[in-house]
Amino acid sequence: MTGSHPAGDLKSLAEKFVRFGLACGADEVEIGIGDDIEFGVDVRVGEIENLVEAGTRSMGVRIIKDQKTAFAGSSDLSPETIERLIRNAVRRAELANRDACAGLPETFSSAVDPAELDLYDSEIAVLDPQTKIALATETERIALSDPRIINSHGASCDTHVGHAVLANSKGFLGEYRKTYAGLNVSLQAGETDDLVEDFWFSSKTHLAELAPPEEIARTAVARTVRQLKPRKVETQRVPVIFEPMMTGSLLGFLFGCLTGTAVYQKSTFLAERLGERIGREKITVIDDGLLPRRLGSSPFDSEGVPSRRTPVVENGVLKTFLCNTYAARKIGLATTGNADGAGVGPSNFYLQPGKSTPGEIIRSTRKGLYLIRTLGHGLNPVTGDISQGAFGLWIENGEFVYPVSEITISGNLGDLLMNIEMIGDDLTFDGSVCGPTIKVAEMQIAGRS
Repeated sequence: MTGSHPAGDLKSLAEKFVRFGLACGADEVEIGIGDDIEFGVDVRVGEIENLVEAGTRSMGVRIIKDQKTAFAGSSDLSPETIERLIRNAVRRAELANRDACAGLPETFSSAVDPAELDLYDSEIAVLDPQTKIALATETERIALSDPRIINSHGASCDTHVGHAVLANSKGFLGEYRKTYAGLNVSLQAGETDDLVEDFWFSSKTHLAELAPPEEIARTAVARTVRQLKPRKVETQRVPVIFEPMMTGSLLGFLFGCLTGTAVYQKSTFLAERLGERIGREKITVIDDGLLPRRLGSSPFDSEGVPSRRTPVVENGVLKTFLCNTYAARKIGLATTGNADGAGVGPSNFYLQPGKSTPGEIIRSTRKGLYLIRTLGHGLNPVTGDISQGAFGLWIENGEFVYPVSEITISGNLGDLLMNIEMIGDDLTFDGSVCGPTIKVAEMQIAGRS
């Protein structure tokens, strides 16, 4: 947090403006304040290309009057500015259309103690810029020391120290602090007509858990050079193994299909499937905002609803859609504490790991593709269809034999969920949406005809 804005000051400020909004004629008022320090440095070939260090303060206001809503925001927290914004927001709300689903959450269950989540690391808060620059520089230096690497797209080190306060006219008042540190490097290998590239990273809420420069650099090198001298393969249907990052991408697509917003907007193929089996029995997908030290955790969502653990798909059965208050009212469910600004966002959304090691999954495959990267936006939530350019490693007799490129993988998310044969034990949390290695029984691969 920034030292110029102690917790009591921000909480008192939020409560004050809630009262002011009610005095101006609003039926309901929500005030959110963020006080943040951000740092980011980009280094390329040993030189700093971009460096940003900024402290920001912001306030968001939501006004509801006669089931009509208006929003306002400002980085100027002076009383004159905020009071003017609130008065104008009340007037704008009077001009809006009435919406029976608008409004704050009706009740708030027991609050979550931020201390139990352990999201704030004082070591990140006091880390000096020179050390952050050195982390990025050293990561790139180690990577470039490998003779197989011909170029670097750069290394970055980013930190964030945040303090969030939320108050509303239903009596909610909460706050928490959260830190973040990230380190990454992106590399290139090969020759002019055969260039390949990849990257690696680490992202944590606590500095002690951040992977060191050598680990990130060596992993990035290995991921890059394994793609050298790729081959084409024939068009065929084979098993596809998703490495964890690719499983995370698949789960990101699934998350978009499982929000209450997608349901009431009729933009998901799963809209009518609540309570039905949508995947194999071994599939359990959780959204959990209560995991200590995880990037997607928080004591409450952007509406003040306490975070929780929500089984979304349990043993293959779709149990619920993830909702903020508005989406929940639209589709007749209860909020799941997933309000994220004006929309619905994940907490820690993940596929529950299985018992197979990645090596066992690979060895179980006589012939197939180990998927490591995709290109394009060929994901259709209305139908669940998937069609993307892809890169990977070809498997024969349970071993990697060569890299492959210039292929397209296609299928349907619903079919994939029903055809996941094996789930790995290698779940790690380096983001808010993540999963372990998985093996899909069969997908279409378009290559040489």
